[in-house]
Amino acid sequence: MSDRKIALITGGSRGLGRADALALADTGVDAILTYRTGRDGAEQVVRDIEAKGGKAVALPLDTSVVSSFADFAAQVREALSSTWGAERFHVLVNNAGIAHVAPFAETTEADFDAMVNVHFKGPFFLTQTLLPLLADGGSIVNYSTGLTRFVAEGSSAYASMKGAVEVLSKYQAKELGKRGIRVNAVAPGPTATDFGGGFMKSDQFRAGAGSQIALGRVGEPEDIGEAIAALVSDAGRWITAQRIEVSGGALL
Repeated sequence: MSDRKIALITGGSRGLGRADALALADTGVDAILTYRTGRDGAEQVVRDIEAKGGKAVALPLDTSVVSSFADFAAQVREALSSTWGAERFHVLVNNAGIAHVAPFAETTEADFDAMVNVHFKGPFFLTQTLLPLLADGGSIVNYSTGLTRFVAEGSSAYASMKGAVEVLSKYQAKELGKRGIRVNAVAPGPTATDFGGGFMKSDQFRAGAGSQIALGRVGEPEDIGEAIAALVSDAGRWITAQRIEVSGGALL
């Protein structure tokens, strides 16, 4: 039986999820990664973690389909047993997401429902389903966004879902604290990922957004991953029910 901690990271095939998994691996935490369409990317992350001396498993999951969560939990239980000889994992990172940019007046009901399903309903019920497999004394990180504090036109639906996630995180922290489980919302600022089509990796975005950040540049995925690795470590044992913005001081 392995004595290493295990994290379950949704949307772990690329971007922030990938960075989270690799940063956690550097601290000795293994990973169960989920992917929706990026199987090749997820399997590469598994190999990258193994190259660091860790273990990892990639499982398919669409976080918008609540009816699939019971079967997914059974797959997680099997992976824990067969790969680690374990019954529980220790860290849950609700990262998986999709982008939507449209003015408030032009956001359709279908657009809104997609945001609800992926960014709020999905994490709500996935976390609920996985609670029996999450170890007492563990940690949950729910991804929020800097857009709940500052405004970028076209993000009303997306940011509203993340605002709901921040409230949910407080309630989870209160109710799950009885099991010693810490829950925090991490809110990245402008970060150079391929989220939303890759514009945030462009020189135009880096220059424009970087000029509005106290530390003078946009974030990199590793900046967020390393912050999360620190937060869920023993050094963060007294931090719960917080919204933690990791933005380099954006739009102060």
